[in-house]
Amino acid sequence: MKNIQKLFGSIALVGFLATGCAELDQYPEATTSKSAVFNSENGLNLYANSFYNGLPTARDIHSGDEMADYAARTQVPDFIRPGNYNPSQSSGWNWEALRNINYFLENNTSEEVSQETKNHFNAIARFFRAFFYYEKVKRFGDVPWISSPMNVDDPALYNGRDPRTLVMDSVLADLDYAIANIREGEDESRSLITKNVVLGIKSRICLFEGTFRKYHEDYELTGSVIKWLSEAASAAKQVMDNGDFSLYKGDGEDFSYRSLFISEKPVTQEIMLAVVIDPSLSVFHDANWWWTSSTYGARVSLTRDFIRTYLNENGTPFTELSGHETMTFMEETQNRDKRLQQTIRMGDYTRTNAGTVVPAPPIFSYTYTGYQPIKWTLDDMYFDGGSRNTNSVSILRYAEVLLNYAEARAELGEFTEADWLLTIRALRERAGITGNLGMPTMIDPYLQETYFPDITDPVLLEIRRERGIELVFEGFRFYDIVRWDKGELMEMPWNGFYVPALDTPLDLNEDGIFDVAFYTQLPANQVDGVTYINVSENIDSGINPQQLDEGNKGEIHWLDHQPREWEEKNYLYPIPENDLLMNPALGQNPGW
Repeated sequence: MKNIQKLFGSIALVGFLATGCAELDQYPEATTSKSAVFNSENGLNLYANSFYNGLPTARDIHSGDEMADYAARTQVPDFIRPGNYNPSQSSGWNWEALRNINYFLENNTSEEVSQETKNHFNAIARFFRAFFYYEKVKRFGDVPWISSPMNVDDPALYNGRDPRTLVMDSVLADLDYAIANIREGEDESRSLITKNVVLGIKSRICLFEGTFRKYHEDYELTGSVIKWLSEAASAAKQVMDNGDFSLYKGDGEDFSYRSLFISEKPVTQEIMLAVVIDPSLSVFHDANWWWTSSTYGARVSLTRDFIRTYLNENGTPFTELSGHETMTFMEETQNRDKRLQQTIRMGDYTRTNAGTVVPAPPIFSYTYTGYQPIKWTLDDMYFDGGSRNTNSVSILRYAEVLLNYAEARAELGEFTEADWLLTIRALRERAGITGNLGMPTMIDPYLQETYFPDITDPVLLEIRRERGIELVFEGFRFYDIVRWDKGELMEMPWNGFYVPALDTPLDLNEDGIFDVAFYTQLPANQVDGVTYINVSENIDSGINPQQLDEGNKGEIHWLDHQPREWEEKNYLYPIPENDLLMNPALGQNPGW
């Protein structure tokens, strides 16, 4: 299919049907015509199904945090390595989906279909247009606002970009239209756009825009912050008041959280929108392969700095414990927020191998820090090779809506004790936290000093803690950092658990079998089954990327020798080089 390489670089003159890329405006009248699509509700529904290609894929979600402050991985991303990223590597400037939506909106005018029906399907289309533009603005900032399906000879193809304010106001208008016109009713499959889903996504989008404008003062948009944050809080509260969703607790505090991420069918009590997997149609994803392979994925593991943000089971900060700095992995993972044991391998976690249950401590052929994730992985090793996963992947959860509401209210200075009970306390109770559940009045020094030194409101600090923990590895963290103007967090070292001594095997899951030992000179007498990790200063190929920060003991550190640098320009991606060459009027983002 021929692309039009002008303004958009890769905008295609197409109108997608559910079956693929059919050119609706070029069909011979005798075979397929506009009337066959637009003159019936079935035709409109079939066309609208194509819009769902604009939602994130399972892979987009489960690996979406591979570039984040808390994510140690195989290599430092080029995006934050000095001199390693430029416009020729940038991507995402594609516009096919937008023309598909606009073509629908322009042609959904048949008098043979009721106005209510047309409004409903226009609402679906406008939701997807809003979501499309939200993703573009997050990535590039100013972008062209296009509300009609342009043709090859349209001079507007050579236009420049429109201001962020115009685009986001248009996004908000599309969302509000969708909320007002989508038919009432719920979808038990959790695969369709409903009024509640639009409200939930609206709370996400408005929170992003409100906080971005608040913390990026150089944009000179702080005068509209209250509007956007109020819209975020209002949308979230409507979902909460509708009463159609609640936090899932059906598997107890030890497993309810993880059930949300490994169930084949979406847990409809809490999941509002999901990528639904269907083995009967051979629809799978590759989370196990990505998260357990030593070669296929990015080998992402959590850092110790982030692990320290998980509260103790009694609700007190972990870093208030005496001697926490030198606690071993086995000690520091005891009596913590129960989401920790449902997020990483620890304690008595086991897997199944050909029907046999086997212990599953962290494996250093995958993890660099010792904090090996399990959030999206199924426990049967059968799923580890290839695209075999059968678990659904959530795009929108009720828990996120609660967090969006809490943060928006706190940023507005309107957060109350009642809000705390409905949001942060409810999430912590689900996670098995038994004490210190009241709204905080004191700052946690560790959280403030390590992550958010400019935040002096203890409530807002705790909301940010909660967001990081509850939504970890769901693809939010990078753009949370962007909207909070905290890019410097991307420069944090990738640290792992504390190693008390060299040449001393550790039993990470305390099952009586040693798992790993660290050395600078490989011992002559090695223990069977133990993985030996070289942490000497140098190796044959140069500097050893994995060392202990105190030489013969201390925290594991990974890739300290690889520089990482966050500059102001990194808050936006560059316009891809080829697209800018096609249309110089687009201009390049600052610094690129």
